[in-house]
Amino acid sequence: MITYEFLQHYWWIIMSLLAGLLVFLMFVQGGQSMLNSLSHKEDEKKLLINAMGRKWEYTFTTLVVFGGAFFASFPLFYSTSFGGAYWAWMIMLFSFVVQAVSYEFQSKPGNIFGPKTYRAMLFLNGVIGTFLLGVIASSFFTGSEFTVGKGNIAGLGTAGPVISQWQNPLMGLELLLNPRNVALGLAILFLARTMASLFFLHRLDHDVLEKRSRKFVLYNGIPFVVFFLIFLIWTLVAEGYAVNPATGEVYMEPMKYLTNFIEMPAVMVLFVLGVLAVLYGIFYTVFNAKFKKGIWFAGAGAVVTVTMLFLVAGFNNTAYYPSSIDPQSSLTIYNSSSSQFTLSVMAG
Repeated sequence: MITYEFLQHYWWIIMSLLAGLLVFLMFVQGGQSMLNSLSHKEDEKKLLINAMGRKWEYTFTTLVVFGGAFFASFPLFYSTSFGGAYWAWMIMLFSFVVQAVSYEFQSKPGNIFGPKTYRAMLFLNGVIGTFLLGVIASSFFTGSEFTVGKGNIAGLGTAGPVISQWQNPLMGLELLLNPRNVALGLAILFLARTMASLFFLHRLDHDVLEKRSRKFVLYNGIPFVVFFLIFLIWTLVAEGYAVNPATGEVYMEPMKYLTNFIEMPAVMVLFVLGVLAVLYGIFYTVFNAKFKKGIWFAGAGAVVTVTMLFLVAGFNNTAYYPSSIDPQSSLTIYNSSSSQFTLSVMAG
């Protein structure tokens, strides 16, 4: 018989995998952020836009599915984070809206704004969308300022007081004040740019753009590695939000996320393999002038790496969305999930 606990773990695995796929597909945003630096002529810009224009819907759709699945499987997180970290989410989502508008209308007849305006919107989405996604994801490890009143949960068909409340008036923008959040934000930005360079190198048949793309793999790959290592090492040696399985009490545990890796060896092995795949895709492309398939290694590695990071954030009695001001309000896969009936229906 499928238990409630199994379903909660199952749906966290699905959410983790969706997060990994979303980060990989952000290569579209990475390419948008390099439109002016990678291309110098109009025909080169059109080649880049056409290459990305056939892929942007995948990123947008994955983002929508990610949000919808979180709402259905862990609704308390959805209401807490989307309602609390309002400005961080809204700015990021607005950048995706203008991206869709830009691809749709920049080449339409009678375009009164001109292509440069829409390309500027694509650039903003490429930079802001990726950076804020990393900042928000980092808060799964660093914590956010919210409180949850479980006693306010109303019965079916009745209205009740607000369940969760954000305690910082900046409504999510305060996440930018945490250096570890900024480090992961920059890591995701440069990873997206690196994978975009790998994608262009694999996809385009253009000597000049190929040479530039190979250089851009190195120019963006090195900052990615630096910022990712800063975030990773900092997270592994920092305190984490552990959960007492008997009482549900949340407490601070030294090096909790390193402990999670050690106590979940399969996750640790897959994480290391994912990181190695990303590094192989980057540096083998840089040092082998004939190699053009780095996107497949880096892309698959990114999916695995991010998926394992999210498993470490939510498994092994860990609060995946911790409250830095009231640890007992922290969200776990147990106290924030939908009912067993809902999770089983969703699982089919």
